[in-house]
Amino acid sequence: MRFQRFILALLLTLVPACVAWAAEDHGHAASASHKAERTSGLPPAAPVLFKVPLPVTDSVLPVTNSMVLTWVVALAIILGAQLAMRRSAMVPAGAQNFWEWMVDGLEGFLAGVIGKHLVEKTFWFFGSLFIFIVITNWSGLFPLVGTVGWGYAQEGHGFHVSEPLLRGAHADFNMTFAMSMVFFALWLIWAIQENGVVGFLKHLFAPKGATSGPLLALMVVVFFAVGLLEVVSIVFRPVSLSFRLFGNIYAGENMLESMTHLGGPMLGWLTALPFYFMELMVGLVQGLVFMLLTAVFTLLICTHDESHGSHGDEGGHSGH
Repeated sequence: MRFQRFILALLLTLVPACVAWAAEDHGHAASASHKAERTSGLPPAAPVLFKVPLPVTDSVLPVTNSMVLTWVVALAIILGAQLAMRRSAMVPAGAQNFWEWMVDGLEGFLAGVIGKHLVEKTFWFFGSLFIFIVITNWSGLFPLVGTVGWGYAQEGHGFHVSEPLLRGAHADFNMTFAMSMVFFALWLIWAIQENGVVGFLKHLFAPKGATSGPLLALMVVVFFAVGLLEVVSIVFRPVSLSFRLFGNIYAGENMLESMTHLGGPMLGWLTALPFYFMELMVGLVQGLVFMLLTAVFTLLICTHDESHGSHGDEGGHSGH
């Protein structure tokens, strides 16, 4: 059952690649303009490889190189999990042992952060999110990603690929933003499930602590203002999550390309080698940061006032 949930979550990762399809048209125009300028470096917008007509409507779905890599990675993870668990045994070995070690390790780690109750409800998403982000980040470092495609010759620097066939998925802001919006929708569902609609609003706007008389009226005004600030903070969380992941991966890919050019056609691989291993670490850390931030955001809204001091043991759910 656990691996079925993982597959469901990985299929859910295909949604962000399609959610922002309207933005890809603008990205393609920006990419074409960038190509015309013939500047080096990774273009901010992912180039559109082809367009798929949508049935019934007159619209089309632009398919970018970052979307293709997203689908390839998701399919590889799903097939890997299915093959590893095809003949599961009580005493795991080989691929099954690796998958169970990874899943159990992630589950235990998250249980220590957000509590057992929330892990049982949300681990299918957070665990899959971490695995997907890390493998997607690392797949962007494969030799054929970003180096095979269409481009032009640069004097003294060889051939520059301006429109690669494959591109790191998280070096495309459309992907990171849509992924953050999927989390935001789930966060809202989990918050209402744990608190109810009235409890959710009280969590944001109601006064905290025991007060009475004139002080209570003052606290109502103060906490209502604080609640409005909290709403603004919540609304901007998908933006901050998106830019953090996108900025680190996009900057890393540009740095690798700059180091490759610095060494020239013959020694470019050598000058980029130390930064390549650093990007492996960055890819892991960014997956961990994204998972932890989303998990903690969920914990904060699902923790009840009377259990702030004990959510480590009971997942902030002692009121249930």
